[in-house]
Amino acid sequence: MVKVLENVGRGAASVVEEAGRLGIMLFQSLMWVVRPPYFGRLILKQMEFVGVKSITVVILTGAFTGMVMAFQIYYGFNKFGAESMVGAAVALAMTRELGPVLTALMVNARAGSAMAAELGTMRVTEQIDALAVMAVNPVNYLVTPRVLASIIMLPVLTVVSDYVGMLGGYMVACGLLKVNPGMFVGNIYDILEINDIFNGLIKASFFGMILSLVGCYKGFYTYGGAEGVGRATTEAVVLSSILILIFDYVLTALMF
Repeated sequence: MVKVLENVGRGAASVVEEAGRLGIMLFQSLMWVVRPPYFGRLILKQMEFVGVKSITVVILTGAFTGMVMAFQIYYGFNKFGAESMVGAAVALAMTRELGPVLTALMVNARAGSAMAAELGTMRVTEQIDALAVMAVNPVNYLVTPRVLASIIMLPVLTVVSDYVGMLGGYMVACGLLKVNPGMFVGNIYDILEINDIFNGLIKASFFGMILSLVGCYKGFYTYGGAEGVGRATTEAVVLSSILILIFDYVLTALMF
């Protein structure tokens, strides 16, 4: 019994320690946003990496999500004679939930894992220590550009996902299921509000901060050579995905 309690206490202490170090890194990275030196070129490079290079996977994810949603909603609403509301339901689902969440999860799988692997490799090869020796703050140089770029680019990618999702839903509903196109689009205009889109973009910014911060944190504190880099990358993707889903619930409860 004592052994079990010791293990539970040791695990709780580890969680608290991880949360504390993660919070400190968040504070430091945001502090360096408003303090010189500024690394504008690095921020633009990370914006390209997180945003531009994720466009293809975001478009594919958003389009097929909208198509599947149109099929499922149509067959559900058809039982009640409400096929004309398919467009509004797809639009609400994409802008409120599926757009920001699925975009964040896909970018996390592509960019968040890469951040953890890159910083982890720099840690085990002592490149981060070399930056500190050269009087370059590692958090400012490595973490802040990635966090800031993710906060900026995730809402942009979410807008793309929302649009192609609704377009995919339109193609399936109106092209295959013969829903009236005018009613499909008209109900979107009538029911979808600007707050639905805006709140989804706020979510996306939070998710961008989460995936970049966790990826950088896991990479920054990597140990154990090549095996440690692989372990840190896996932990970063899993932890970021869980936190994205948890904060999705929290933000939804607060916003809607």
